[in-house]
Amino acid sequence: MEIAWKSWLPWAGGRFMDNLIIAGKAYSSRLLVGTGKYRDFTETRTAIEASGAEIITVAIRRTNLGQNPDEPNLLDVLPPSQYTLLPNTAGCYTVDDAVRTLRLARELLDGHSLVKLEVLGDPKTLYPNMIETLKAAEILIKEGFQVMVYTSDDPIAARQLEEIGCVAVMPLASLIGSGMGILNPWNLQIIIDNATVPVIVDAGVGTASDAAIAMEMGCDGVLMNTAIATAQNPVLMASAMKKAVEAGREAYLAGRMAKKLYSASPSSPVSGTIASGKDKAS
Repeated sequence: MEIAWKSWLPWAGGRFMDNLIIAGKAYSSRLLVGTGKYRDFTETRTAIEASGAEIITVAIRRTNLGQNPDEPNLLDVLPPSQYTLLPNTAGCYTVDDAVRTLRLARELLDGHSLVKLEVLGDPKTLYPNMIETLKAAEILIKEGFQVMVYTSDDPIAARQLEEIGCVAVMPLASLIGSGMGILNPWNLQIIIDNATVPVIVDAGVGTASDAAIAMEMGCDGVLMNTAIATAQNPVLMASAMKKAVEAGREAYLAGRMAKKLYSASPSSPVSGTIASGKDKAS
């Protein structure tokens, strides 16, 4: 007998097909990962392979992509032919710095237009400066960049970023590098419910359960770096995060049961069962 759910879930070749679409391109993985904080490029490559990620972020100010010919080049380890590189503006605190950094990235990557914008407001917390972020996003979009943008969990700011043309909004779950998980699920849910572009949790994920919760809420993806790179076993954590994102997404699509204080309905039917001896008629 054919199982009913196979009639509506997109399966192909025995595999569940549920692509993430960003700027018109489809990705099979909903986990995006960073390339910083690993011990060396070998660990970077191995962990990213274990994560299954197809989009990898690169901090242009901190990573050699060929601008320093005498240093190891990340592109030799993670070639653009295998991964979608996502240049980011980590370490930028002004509009000018962020825009200049991404213009450089476009030159280094032969016209690459998909970028991650972050304009920070405070070096201690790395919280985003939303006024500067909005200004930088407007400039970059006018110059033809496809902007994925790191934002606070303010639903109004997220809506404004979408309205000016950002291809994905990336609200923090908690502070960058904190590993505190999702601290404000209510604001995050408002952003998810109202966005028409992908919503990708960026920052604050500490372990696999955090990633799964984000996906169960309806996020389109999760971006992380520190949670994997600073784990005691980064490669194993990368594998765990891959599974968590996949499980959370499938649970979201499946639709969880309603929460109840208690249930008077047993999970197994009782009608029509054989009565116990003391309940039988004499």
